[in-house]
Amino acid sequence: MTCTSREAALETARAADSKKATDIVVQEVGPHIGVTDYFVIVTAANNRQVDAIIDEVEDRLREKCAMKPDARELSPDGTWSLLDYGSLVVHVFQPESREHYRLESLWNEAQLVDLAQEEGFDNLEYGERIAQLLSAPPTEPAKEA
Repeated sequence: MTCTSREAALETARAADSKKATDIVVQEVGPHIGVTDYFVIVTAANNRQVDAIIDEVEDRLREKCAMKPDARELSPDGTWSLLDYGSLVVHVFQPESREHYRLESLWNEAQLVDLAQEEGFDNLEYGERIAQLLSAPPTEPAKEA
């Protein structure tokens, strides 16, 4: 089976949720950056959970969407990892790295997928900053004068 970018992003979020990731954000960045359609950004508590989430995402997308990552990156200290599928980029951060990079804030105008309205999520858990981001309407890009 092949999946659309959106279906693959949602399957990625479900895989992360199944491994108890927190602060799961699916952001449609394609209209704004052009090199990928979706970012899936999640938080893991420690190095082992980062690895478990990445492994689960790879397994699920291979099985359900016939997708393999084009690239896989891991920080030297294991505090973040990235899977690049072309149309989808997966970022798994430990809390300190997530707070430092704040990727979900770089494209404020990008549409966020409301995972609470999607099927298959059992463990959604959000810290205060991400919960506020998800409840706020997207910020309009600044108009050039």
